[in-house]
Amino acid sequence: PDDAARRQRAPGYFEIYAEHAVRYGEVYVNADPGTGELSAVALWFPFTSLIPSPADYEHRVKEATGPAFDRTRELDALLEAHHPLDPHHYLAFLAVRPERQNRGIGSALLDRHHARLDAAGLPAFLESNDPRNRDLYLRHGYSVRSVVHLPDGPPLWLMWRSPIP
Repeated sequence: PDDAARRQRAPGYFEIYAEHAVRYGEVYVNADPGTGELSAVALWFPFTSLIPSPADYEHRVKEATGPAFDRTRELDALLEAHHPLDPHHYLAFLAVRPERQNRGIGSALLDRHHARLDAAGLPAFLESNDPRNRDLYLRHGYSVRSVVHLPDGPPLWLMWRSPIP
């Protein structure tokens, strides 16, 4: 719950998944045309075949999250228990720099991958912990499958998008 601690620890946590997506998933980025600075990223994993866990996950998460390790593992267990088994693509993270939000960048990253999923007849799954993001995903064809909670945490909307022919 500590914003400062989260800002300090989050980069190490996200690095684990970014590295894993480069090996076993798909990474979409948007860069500022003038500076080349990354303004957005989406990490997708194709759950159409078995994907291994990130390398040395337990140790790396413990190192990245420090005192929040137990809570992080609790979150992992909750998400794993509710992750669908049907073949799908999983949007692990979509992030847009705050100063670049509300310009359609996140929507463009979603649209690009959704076009591929629709052509292949594959659904998508994600979790959202923010009402504003949940609403973005609703506009992109997702529906809420369920809502889960960690103790003293925000609601997590588990969302599914069927392919659109």
